[in-house]
Amino acid sequence: MADDLDESGGFPFPMPSEEAVAMRDGSIESHPVGVPESYEEGKSTRWSAKAIADVHAMSQLGRYQLRGFNTFSRSMPTFDDLVFVPATMTRLPLEGYRESCETETVLGDRPGLVSEPIRLAIPIYIASMSFGALSANAKAALGYGASKAGTMTCTGEGGMLEDEREASKLLVYQITPSRYMLDLEHLRKADGIEIVTGQGAKPGTGGVLLGMKVSERVAKMRSLPLGVDQRSTVRHPDFLGADDLQVKIEELREATGYRVPIFVKVGATRPRYDVAIAAKAGADVIVVDGAEGGTGASPEILLDHTGIPTISAVRAAREALDECGMSGEVKLVLAGGIRNGVDAAKALALGADAIMIGTAALIALGCNSPRYFDSYAALGTAPGRCHHCHTGMCPVGITTQDPELEKRVDVAAAAERVARFLTAMTMEITLLAKSCGKSKVSNLEVEDLRALSLEASAFTGVSLAGIDRPYSW
Repeated sequence: MADDLDESGGFPFPMPSEEAVAMRDGSIESHPVGVPESYEEGKSTRWSAKAIADVHAMSQLGRYQLRGFNTFSRSMPTFDDLVFVPATMTRLPLEGYRESCETETVLGDRPGLVSEPIRLAIPIYIASMSFGALSANAKAALGYGASKAGTMTCTGEGGMLEDEREASKLLVYQITPSRYMLDLEHLRKADGIEIVTGQGAKPGTGGVLLGMKVSERVAKMRSLPLGVDQRSTVRHPDFLGADDLQVKIEELREATGYRVPIFVKVGATRPRYDVAIAAKAGADVIVVDGAEGGTGASPEILLDHTGIPTISAVRAAREALDECGMSGEVKLVLAGGIRNGVDAAKALALGADAIMIGTAALIALGCNSPRYFDSYAALGTAPGRCHHCHTGMCPVGITTQDPELEKRVDVAAAAERVARFLTAMTMEITLLAKSCGKSKVSNLEVEDLRALSLEASAFTGVSLAGIDRPYSW
């Protein structure tokens, strides 16, 4: 081995000859002065431990890796890079417990097109997560919790679950390209229809449901073989562009008697153009799902390397509606990595009319809670670190179809936690709105925010703190 080393001891920088000899002979173990600490510790800036592990995994599997949860490797501006600037001298704040702040949110209030708009007591609702990805108990608990808080849920892919329809006072029915269990009677039972063209966690691809989750009940609802991996189609079979989408929206209006609002959901990729197309095609509500959005299963590369951040997507979407002259008429819902009422309030200030939460709602149900430690260990993980939604072996019974694991979700208790979380989120929003002098959460605006980083300012158009003007490249 010594014969393979050059005079510098094999290192790409000069070394004293004695130390080089000593290192070759093994008489000293430490590197000489001048060797980067990262070199000494084996911390390559390019070949991290994860990069090496990925190559090992792909060389064994012969395919890309799948997992659940959301993006892990991204480093991007988030809502934490924005702060509110409450009222002091230039505006009057509202008294915290003595003055009220209106939280009611109406979606689809378009006279002549929608006779029964959706009225939510709060500006937050539960995202589209399918039965299949989630257990029946989890879906029911989300429905009861949302109903108690005065808001709604969404079916997700795979059709309408009876348990969820019974639990949810308000329920949006999702139509995906796969058209699993698309049923006219279910459409007419819904309070809204959502056409999905993409989602934030995996834009440009369809849903993934691995075979361990395709139980007898799931297989029957989706007309699938029992226990076989399901990969949904990505394009709707009967429309490709704006003109076809307009026809489809009109068909759905006729099928539901012009009663319920029509939603169009897009992944955050080109929101300025996608939102404009959906608005002009006749959507009543447009859902923009940012890159931080979660999923039950996705190719890992899509989670980490596709889509744009939620905070930049909402500004582009709002500007698209403004340019179309449809702000106020077409409502904008934002989703993707929203964790609490602070994130939600900032999203409202950036231009959203309502907020949709998925992962946060699952955590309120009990996802990653410190129980069933042996089940976490069997997956090679621990509470607070579990992202194994795709395996069907969820330790707390949320993302599984295993009957024994599903029993771990106490529907009544889990529903109460969801309701309390939604209530607490709303309290956080109103606390911030009142501090900014707003008597309605819908009155929050960009002027109420300041950016703490150049990137956040450039992404959102929010003025930099201390400069009071947006940053531009």
